[in-house]
Amino acid sequence: MANLAFIGLGVMGYPMAGHLARAGHSVCVYNRTISKSNAWVAEHGGWSAATPAEAARSAEVVFACVGNDDDVRAVTIGEHGAFAEMTSGSVFVDHTTASADVARELAGHAAVSGIGFVDAPVSGGQAGAENGKLTIMAGGAETDYARIEPLIAAYARASRLMGPSGAGQLTKMVNQICIAGLVEALAEGLHFATRAGLDPAAVIEVISKGAAQSWQMENRYKTMIEGKYDFGFAVDWMRKDLAICLAEAKRNGAQLPVTALVDQFYAEVQKAGGGRLDTSSLLTRYEKH
Repeated sequence: MANLAFIGLGVMGYPMAGHLARAGHSVCVYNRTISKSNAWVAEHGGWSAATPAEAARSAEVVFACVGNDDDVRAVTIGEHGAFAEMTSGSVFVDHTTASADVARELAGHAAVSGIGFVDAPVSGGQAGAENGKLTIMAGGAETDYARIEPLIAAYARASRLMGPSGAGQLTKMVNQICIAGLVEALAEGLHFATRAGLDPAAVIEVISKGAAQSWQMENRYKTMIEGKYDFGFAVDWMRKDLAICLAEAKRNGAQLPVTALVDQFYAEVQKAGGGRLDTSSLLTRYEKH
């Protein structure tokens, strides 16, 4: 069993760290809101640290799941960041959905100190984190990935090394591009079915058995029909992710016209006060007309 640290106990990090503790590892946690760290320790054991550096001090592997590029920099190379206390040969695993640029940047910083760095964004949402069924796409050195693969198995049903530093983040961008298009198509399909006088639930039950099937269709159509969106992956988070996708596309020359359009549709949902609603709330745009 390993000495581990986990930085960031949000809706994803909290259960992910819990799976590591249940697997028998010694886990030290850090969270900006101390009460969250205290609650985690009360539930799972282990201990909490006052700073990322303190959490990382004796850890063989340090995991993080925070908000954005700046947050990742803060907990790694910022004041009291983890890199300052990590020992040569240890590995930092970043589960944050961030840019490929920051992954490459921090991998460079880590290498100077003999630290491994793996960018490992996840897919599966809060339910996937809680049930230990996340999908993880990783970027980094094969030797570093080989060390962490048995550990992330505690909360992942699938994981794969996609290439060098940044490749995990680039793969997650593809994931978000595909999801954005699927959710918009599902919203349009349900809207069309209703306007056509069809029973939308019956329509989905039929077409989901054919080529139109998707995770979004299977898991979101009922709540969309019921107008329930107070759960799941928030519009605010999706817009953050799509901004990363569109910025990367501008750099590499990829054309993402549908993604850009769906991003603007999400902006409309935000403007209407739906920033914390699930991404399936795209349907609300059509219900107003």
